[in-house]
Amino acid sequence: MGGLQRLEHRLEQMISGAFARAFRSAVQPVEIAAALQRECDNNAQILSRDRRLVPNDFHVELSQTDLDRLSPYNTALAADLATQLRDHADHQGYVFPGPVSIGFEPAEDLTTGRFRIRSQAQAKVTSGATNTQVGRARAVLEVNGTRHPLQPPGLVVGRGTEADVRINDPGVSRRHAEFTVVGSAGGGLAIEVNDLGSTNGMLVDGHRITHTPLRDGSQVKIGNTTMTVRVLEEG
Repeated sequence: MGGLQRLEHRLEQMISGAFARAFRSAVQPVEIAAALQRECDNNAQILSRDRRLVPNDFHVELSQTDLDRLSPYNTALAADLATQLRDHADHQGYVFPGPVSIGFEPAEDLTTGRFRIRSQAQAKVTSGATNTQVGRARAVLEVNGTRHPLQPPGLVVGRGTEADVRINDPGVSRRHAEFTVVGSAGGGLAIEVNDLGSTNGMLVDGHRITHTPLRDGSQVKIGNTTMTVRVLEEG
C-alpha cells in the first residue's frame, strides 16, 4: 500500500467513514495530499547534491462548500497531511526551513471539487528575547510571525548561533545584517541597517543596498526572508 493510500485509509478509520461519505462528490483528501507533494517537487531549490529546500507553509484554497464539509475534520486532516509530507520529504532528500504548516481557506472563484495550493518557504526564527522585553519595546522587528525588540545598541540577524535573531534560511549568512538603534535627543529612536559582508546581500524596500536609515514599515529582505520594522512608540 502506497503512502497516499495509507493516509486515506487512516483518515477513514479515524472518523468511521464519515469523512469519505462527506467528500464523495467533492475534494478528496488523497488529492490534496498528492497536490502538496507536487508543490514541494515543483518548488524544490538545490542546496547541495543531496539536499533541496522546499516550502513549509501551505494554504489550501477550496470552495466554501468544500470548506464547510472539511471543517469538522480540518485539524486532524492537516496533521495527517503534514506527516505524509514529512515522509515524502525524507524520501526525496528535501529540507524544510521550519515547521510544516497547512491551513484551509475559502476562495470565491473555486467551484465544488476544485482547489489550489499556495506555498512559501518560511524560515524558523529564534532569539533570546523574552515576552516582557518585546512587550516593553518601543520598536520591534517582525520576522515570519515573530517579534524581536529593537532597542539600543541594536541586534545582529543571521543564520549562525552567534546572531541575536537566528533565521534558519540557507540564503542568510551566519552574520548577515546588523540593525543599530540609537536614542535621539528628542526621545525618539534612530534605526539603521548595515550589511555585514553577507554572501547574498540585502534588499531594503525593494532596493539593493548595504547601509541605510529605516522607518516604521521599512522592509528588509535577506535570503528568502522579509523583515519589517515596526515603531510602536514615537519619541
